[in-house]
Amino acid sequence: MKTIINTDQLNIVLQRLALEYLENIDQPQDSAIIGIQPRGGKFSDQIVQYIHQLKPDFDIHYGKLDITFYRDDVHNYGSIPMPSQTEINFNVQDKNVLLIDDVLHTGRTVRAAMDALLSFGRPKKVELMVLIDRRFNREVPVQPDYVGLAVDTLFSQRVNVIWKNKNSESIVQLIDSH
Repeated sequence: MKTIINTDQLNIVLQRLALEYLENIDQPQDSAIIGIQPRGGKFSDQIVQYIHQLKPDFDIHYGKLDITFYRDDVHNYGSIPMPSQTEINFNVQDKNVLLIDDVLHTGRTVRAAMDALLSFGRPKKVELMVLIDRRFNREVPVQPDYVGLAVDTLFSQRVNVIWKNKNSESIVQLIDSH
């Protein structure tokens, strides 16, 4: 196990990503941020928090999206997976949507999120922000628009993002799964 981003570095990456996003947004009322549940929801919470710190008056639609039953590999689970909650109380029709997930690996999660997103309207534009891009393991042609860190990994390795709680620091680890 190797730490690839420590707490201090993670705070810098989160602030940089929030700033990059703010640089590219024209009309907050025409935009939305949606975290892909469950792990992208924790990451998107952090990004939205940084955006509000940087621009307190910035009013943007924010929600979280469960993709459990939109996945093409849902049948590969031994049992029916436990879905997370979708929290989208706005229409994404003609909005510029930023999907957020913690780790981009095969691309299948993002593909499922785009399918699920259409249940809430047809966005004008969809962008993708990821904390970690495992760029050499893609199975679906998906590329992020905003990247915290690109990491070259073997398919057998895992990237584990641990978000701070009372007793721990936020870190990103690379784990060998032999």
